[in-house]
Amino acid sequence: MARRGYGQICGLSRALEIVGERWAMLIIRDLLLGPKRFTDLRQGLPRIPTNVLSARLKELEQAEVLQRRILPRPATAVVYELTDYGRELDGILMALGRWGARSMGTPEPDDIYTVDSLMMALRTSYQANEATRVPAEPVSYEVRVPGIVISLTVQDGELGISGGPQPDPDLVIEASDGFAALLTGTLTPSAAIENGSVRVTGDPELLTDFANTFRI
Repeated sequence: MARRGYGQICGLSRALEIVGERWAMLIIRDLLLGPKRFTDLRQGLPRIPTNVLSARLKELEQAEVLQRRILPRPATAVVYELTDYGRELDGILMALGRWGARSMGTPEPDDIYTVDSLMMALRTSYQANEATRVPAEPVSYEVRVPGIVISLTVQDGELGISGGPQPDPDLVIEASDGFAALLTGTLTPSAAIENGSVRVTGDPELLTDFANTFRI
């Protein structure tokens, strides 16, 4: 089958030929956080058909955006990881995420967070300039949304982020429908606590620092 294309001598058109197919950018988003097995990608993109995932992975591999690697024993599993060329999309995806978040609107009832989508959303919304105003000692947060736990540490303007709980977080944020509104600024920290869409354990004032540091 001939490669589908726009037939234009243009870097943007070529980029869209490589990553413009449905689901391709979300596969890259998840791989930006580290190598993953096919089953890991399938779990992180629960609505992607298996045959579509296979097709996208093959296309991105042919375009040298990603590669396959066999893990050493005892794992001996095949993982997919971005090449250096693929990792150049990091800043592009972050900027596109910030742009898209401005028109995200209220989540639909069946919209979901995944670990990778939430981690990338927090990376995207991170305001390094604001973070430098926070005291030099590290400030740690644990974010909990239904079924997901994310750990964040901010120190000297640097962000650390990982999946899973913090050993001893300064602030635990348990959120439901109000978390996206908190990041976009349409819901203030005090209002989020007052209406119950966000619950905190620790110093409530740190929620204001969090909202300023992670703001779309």
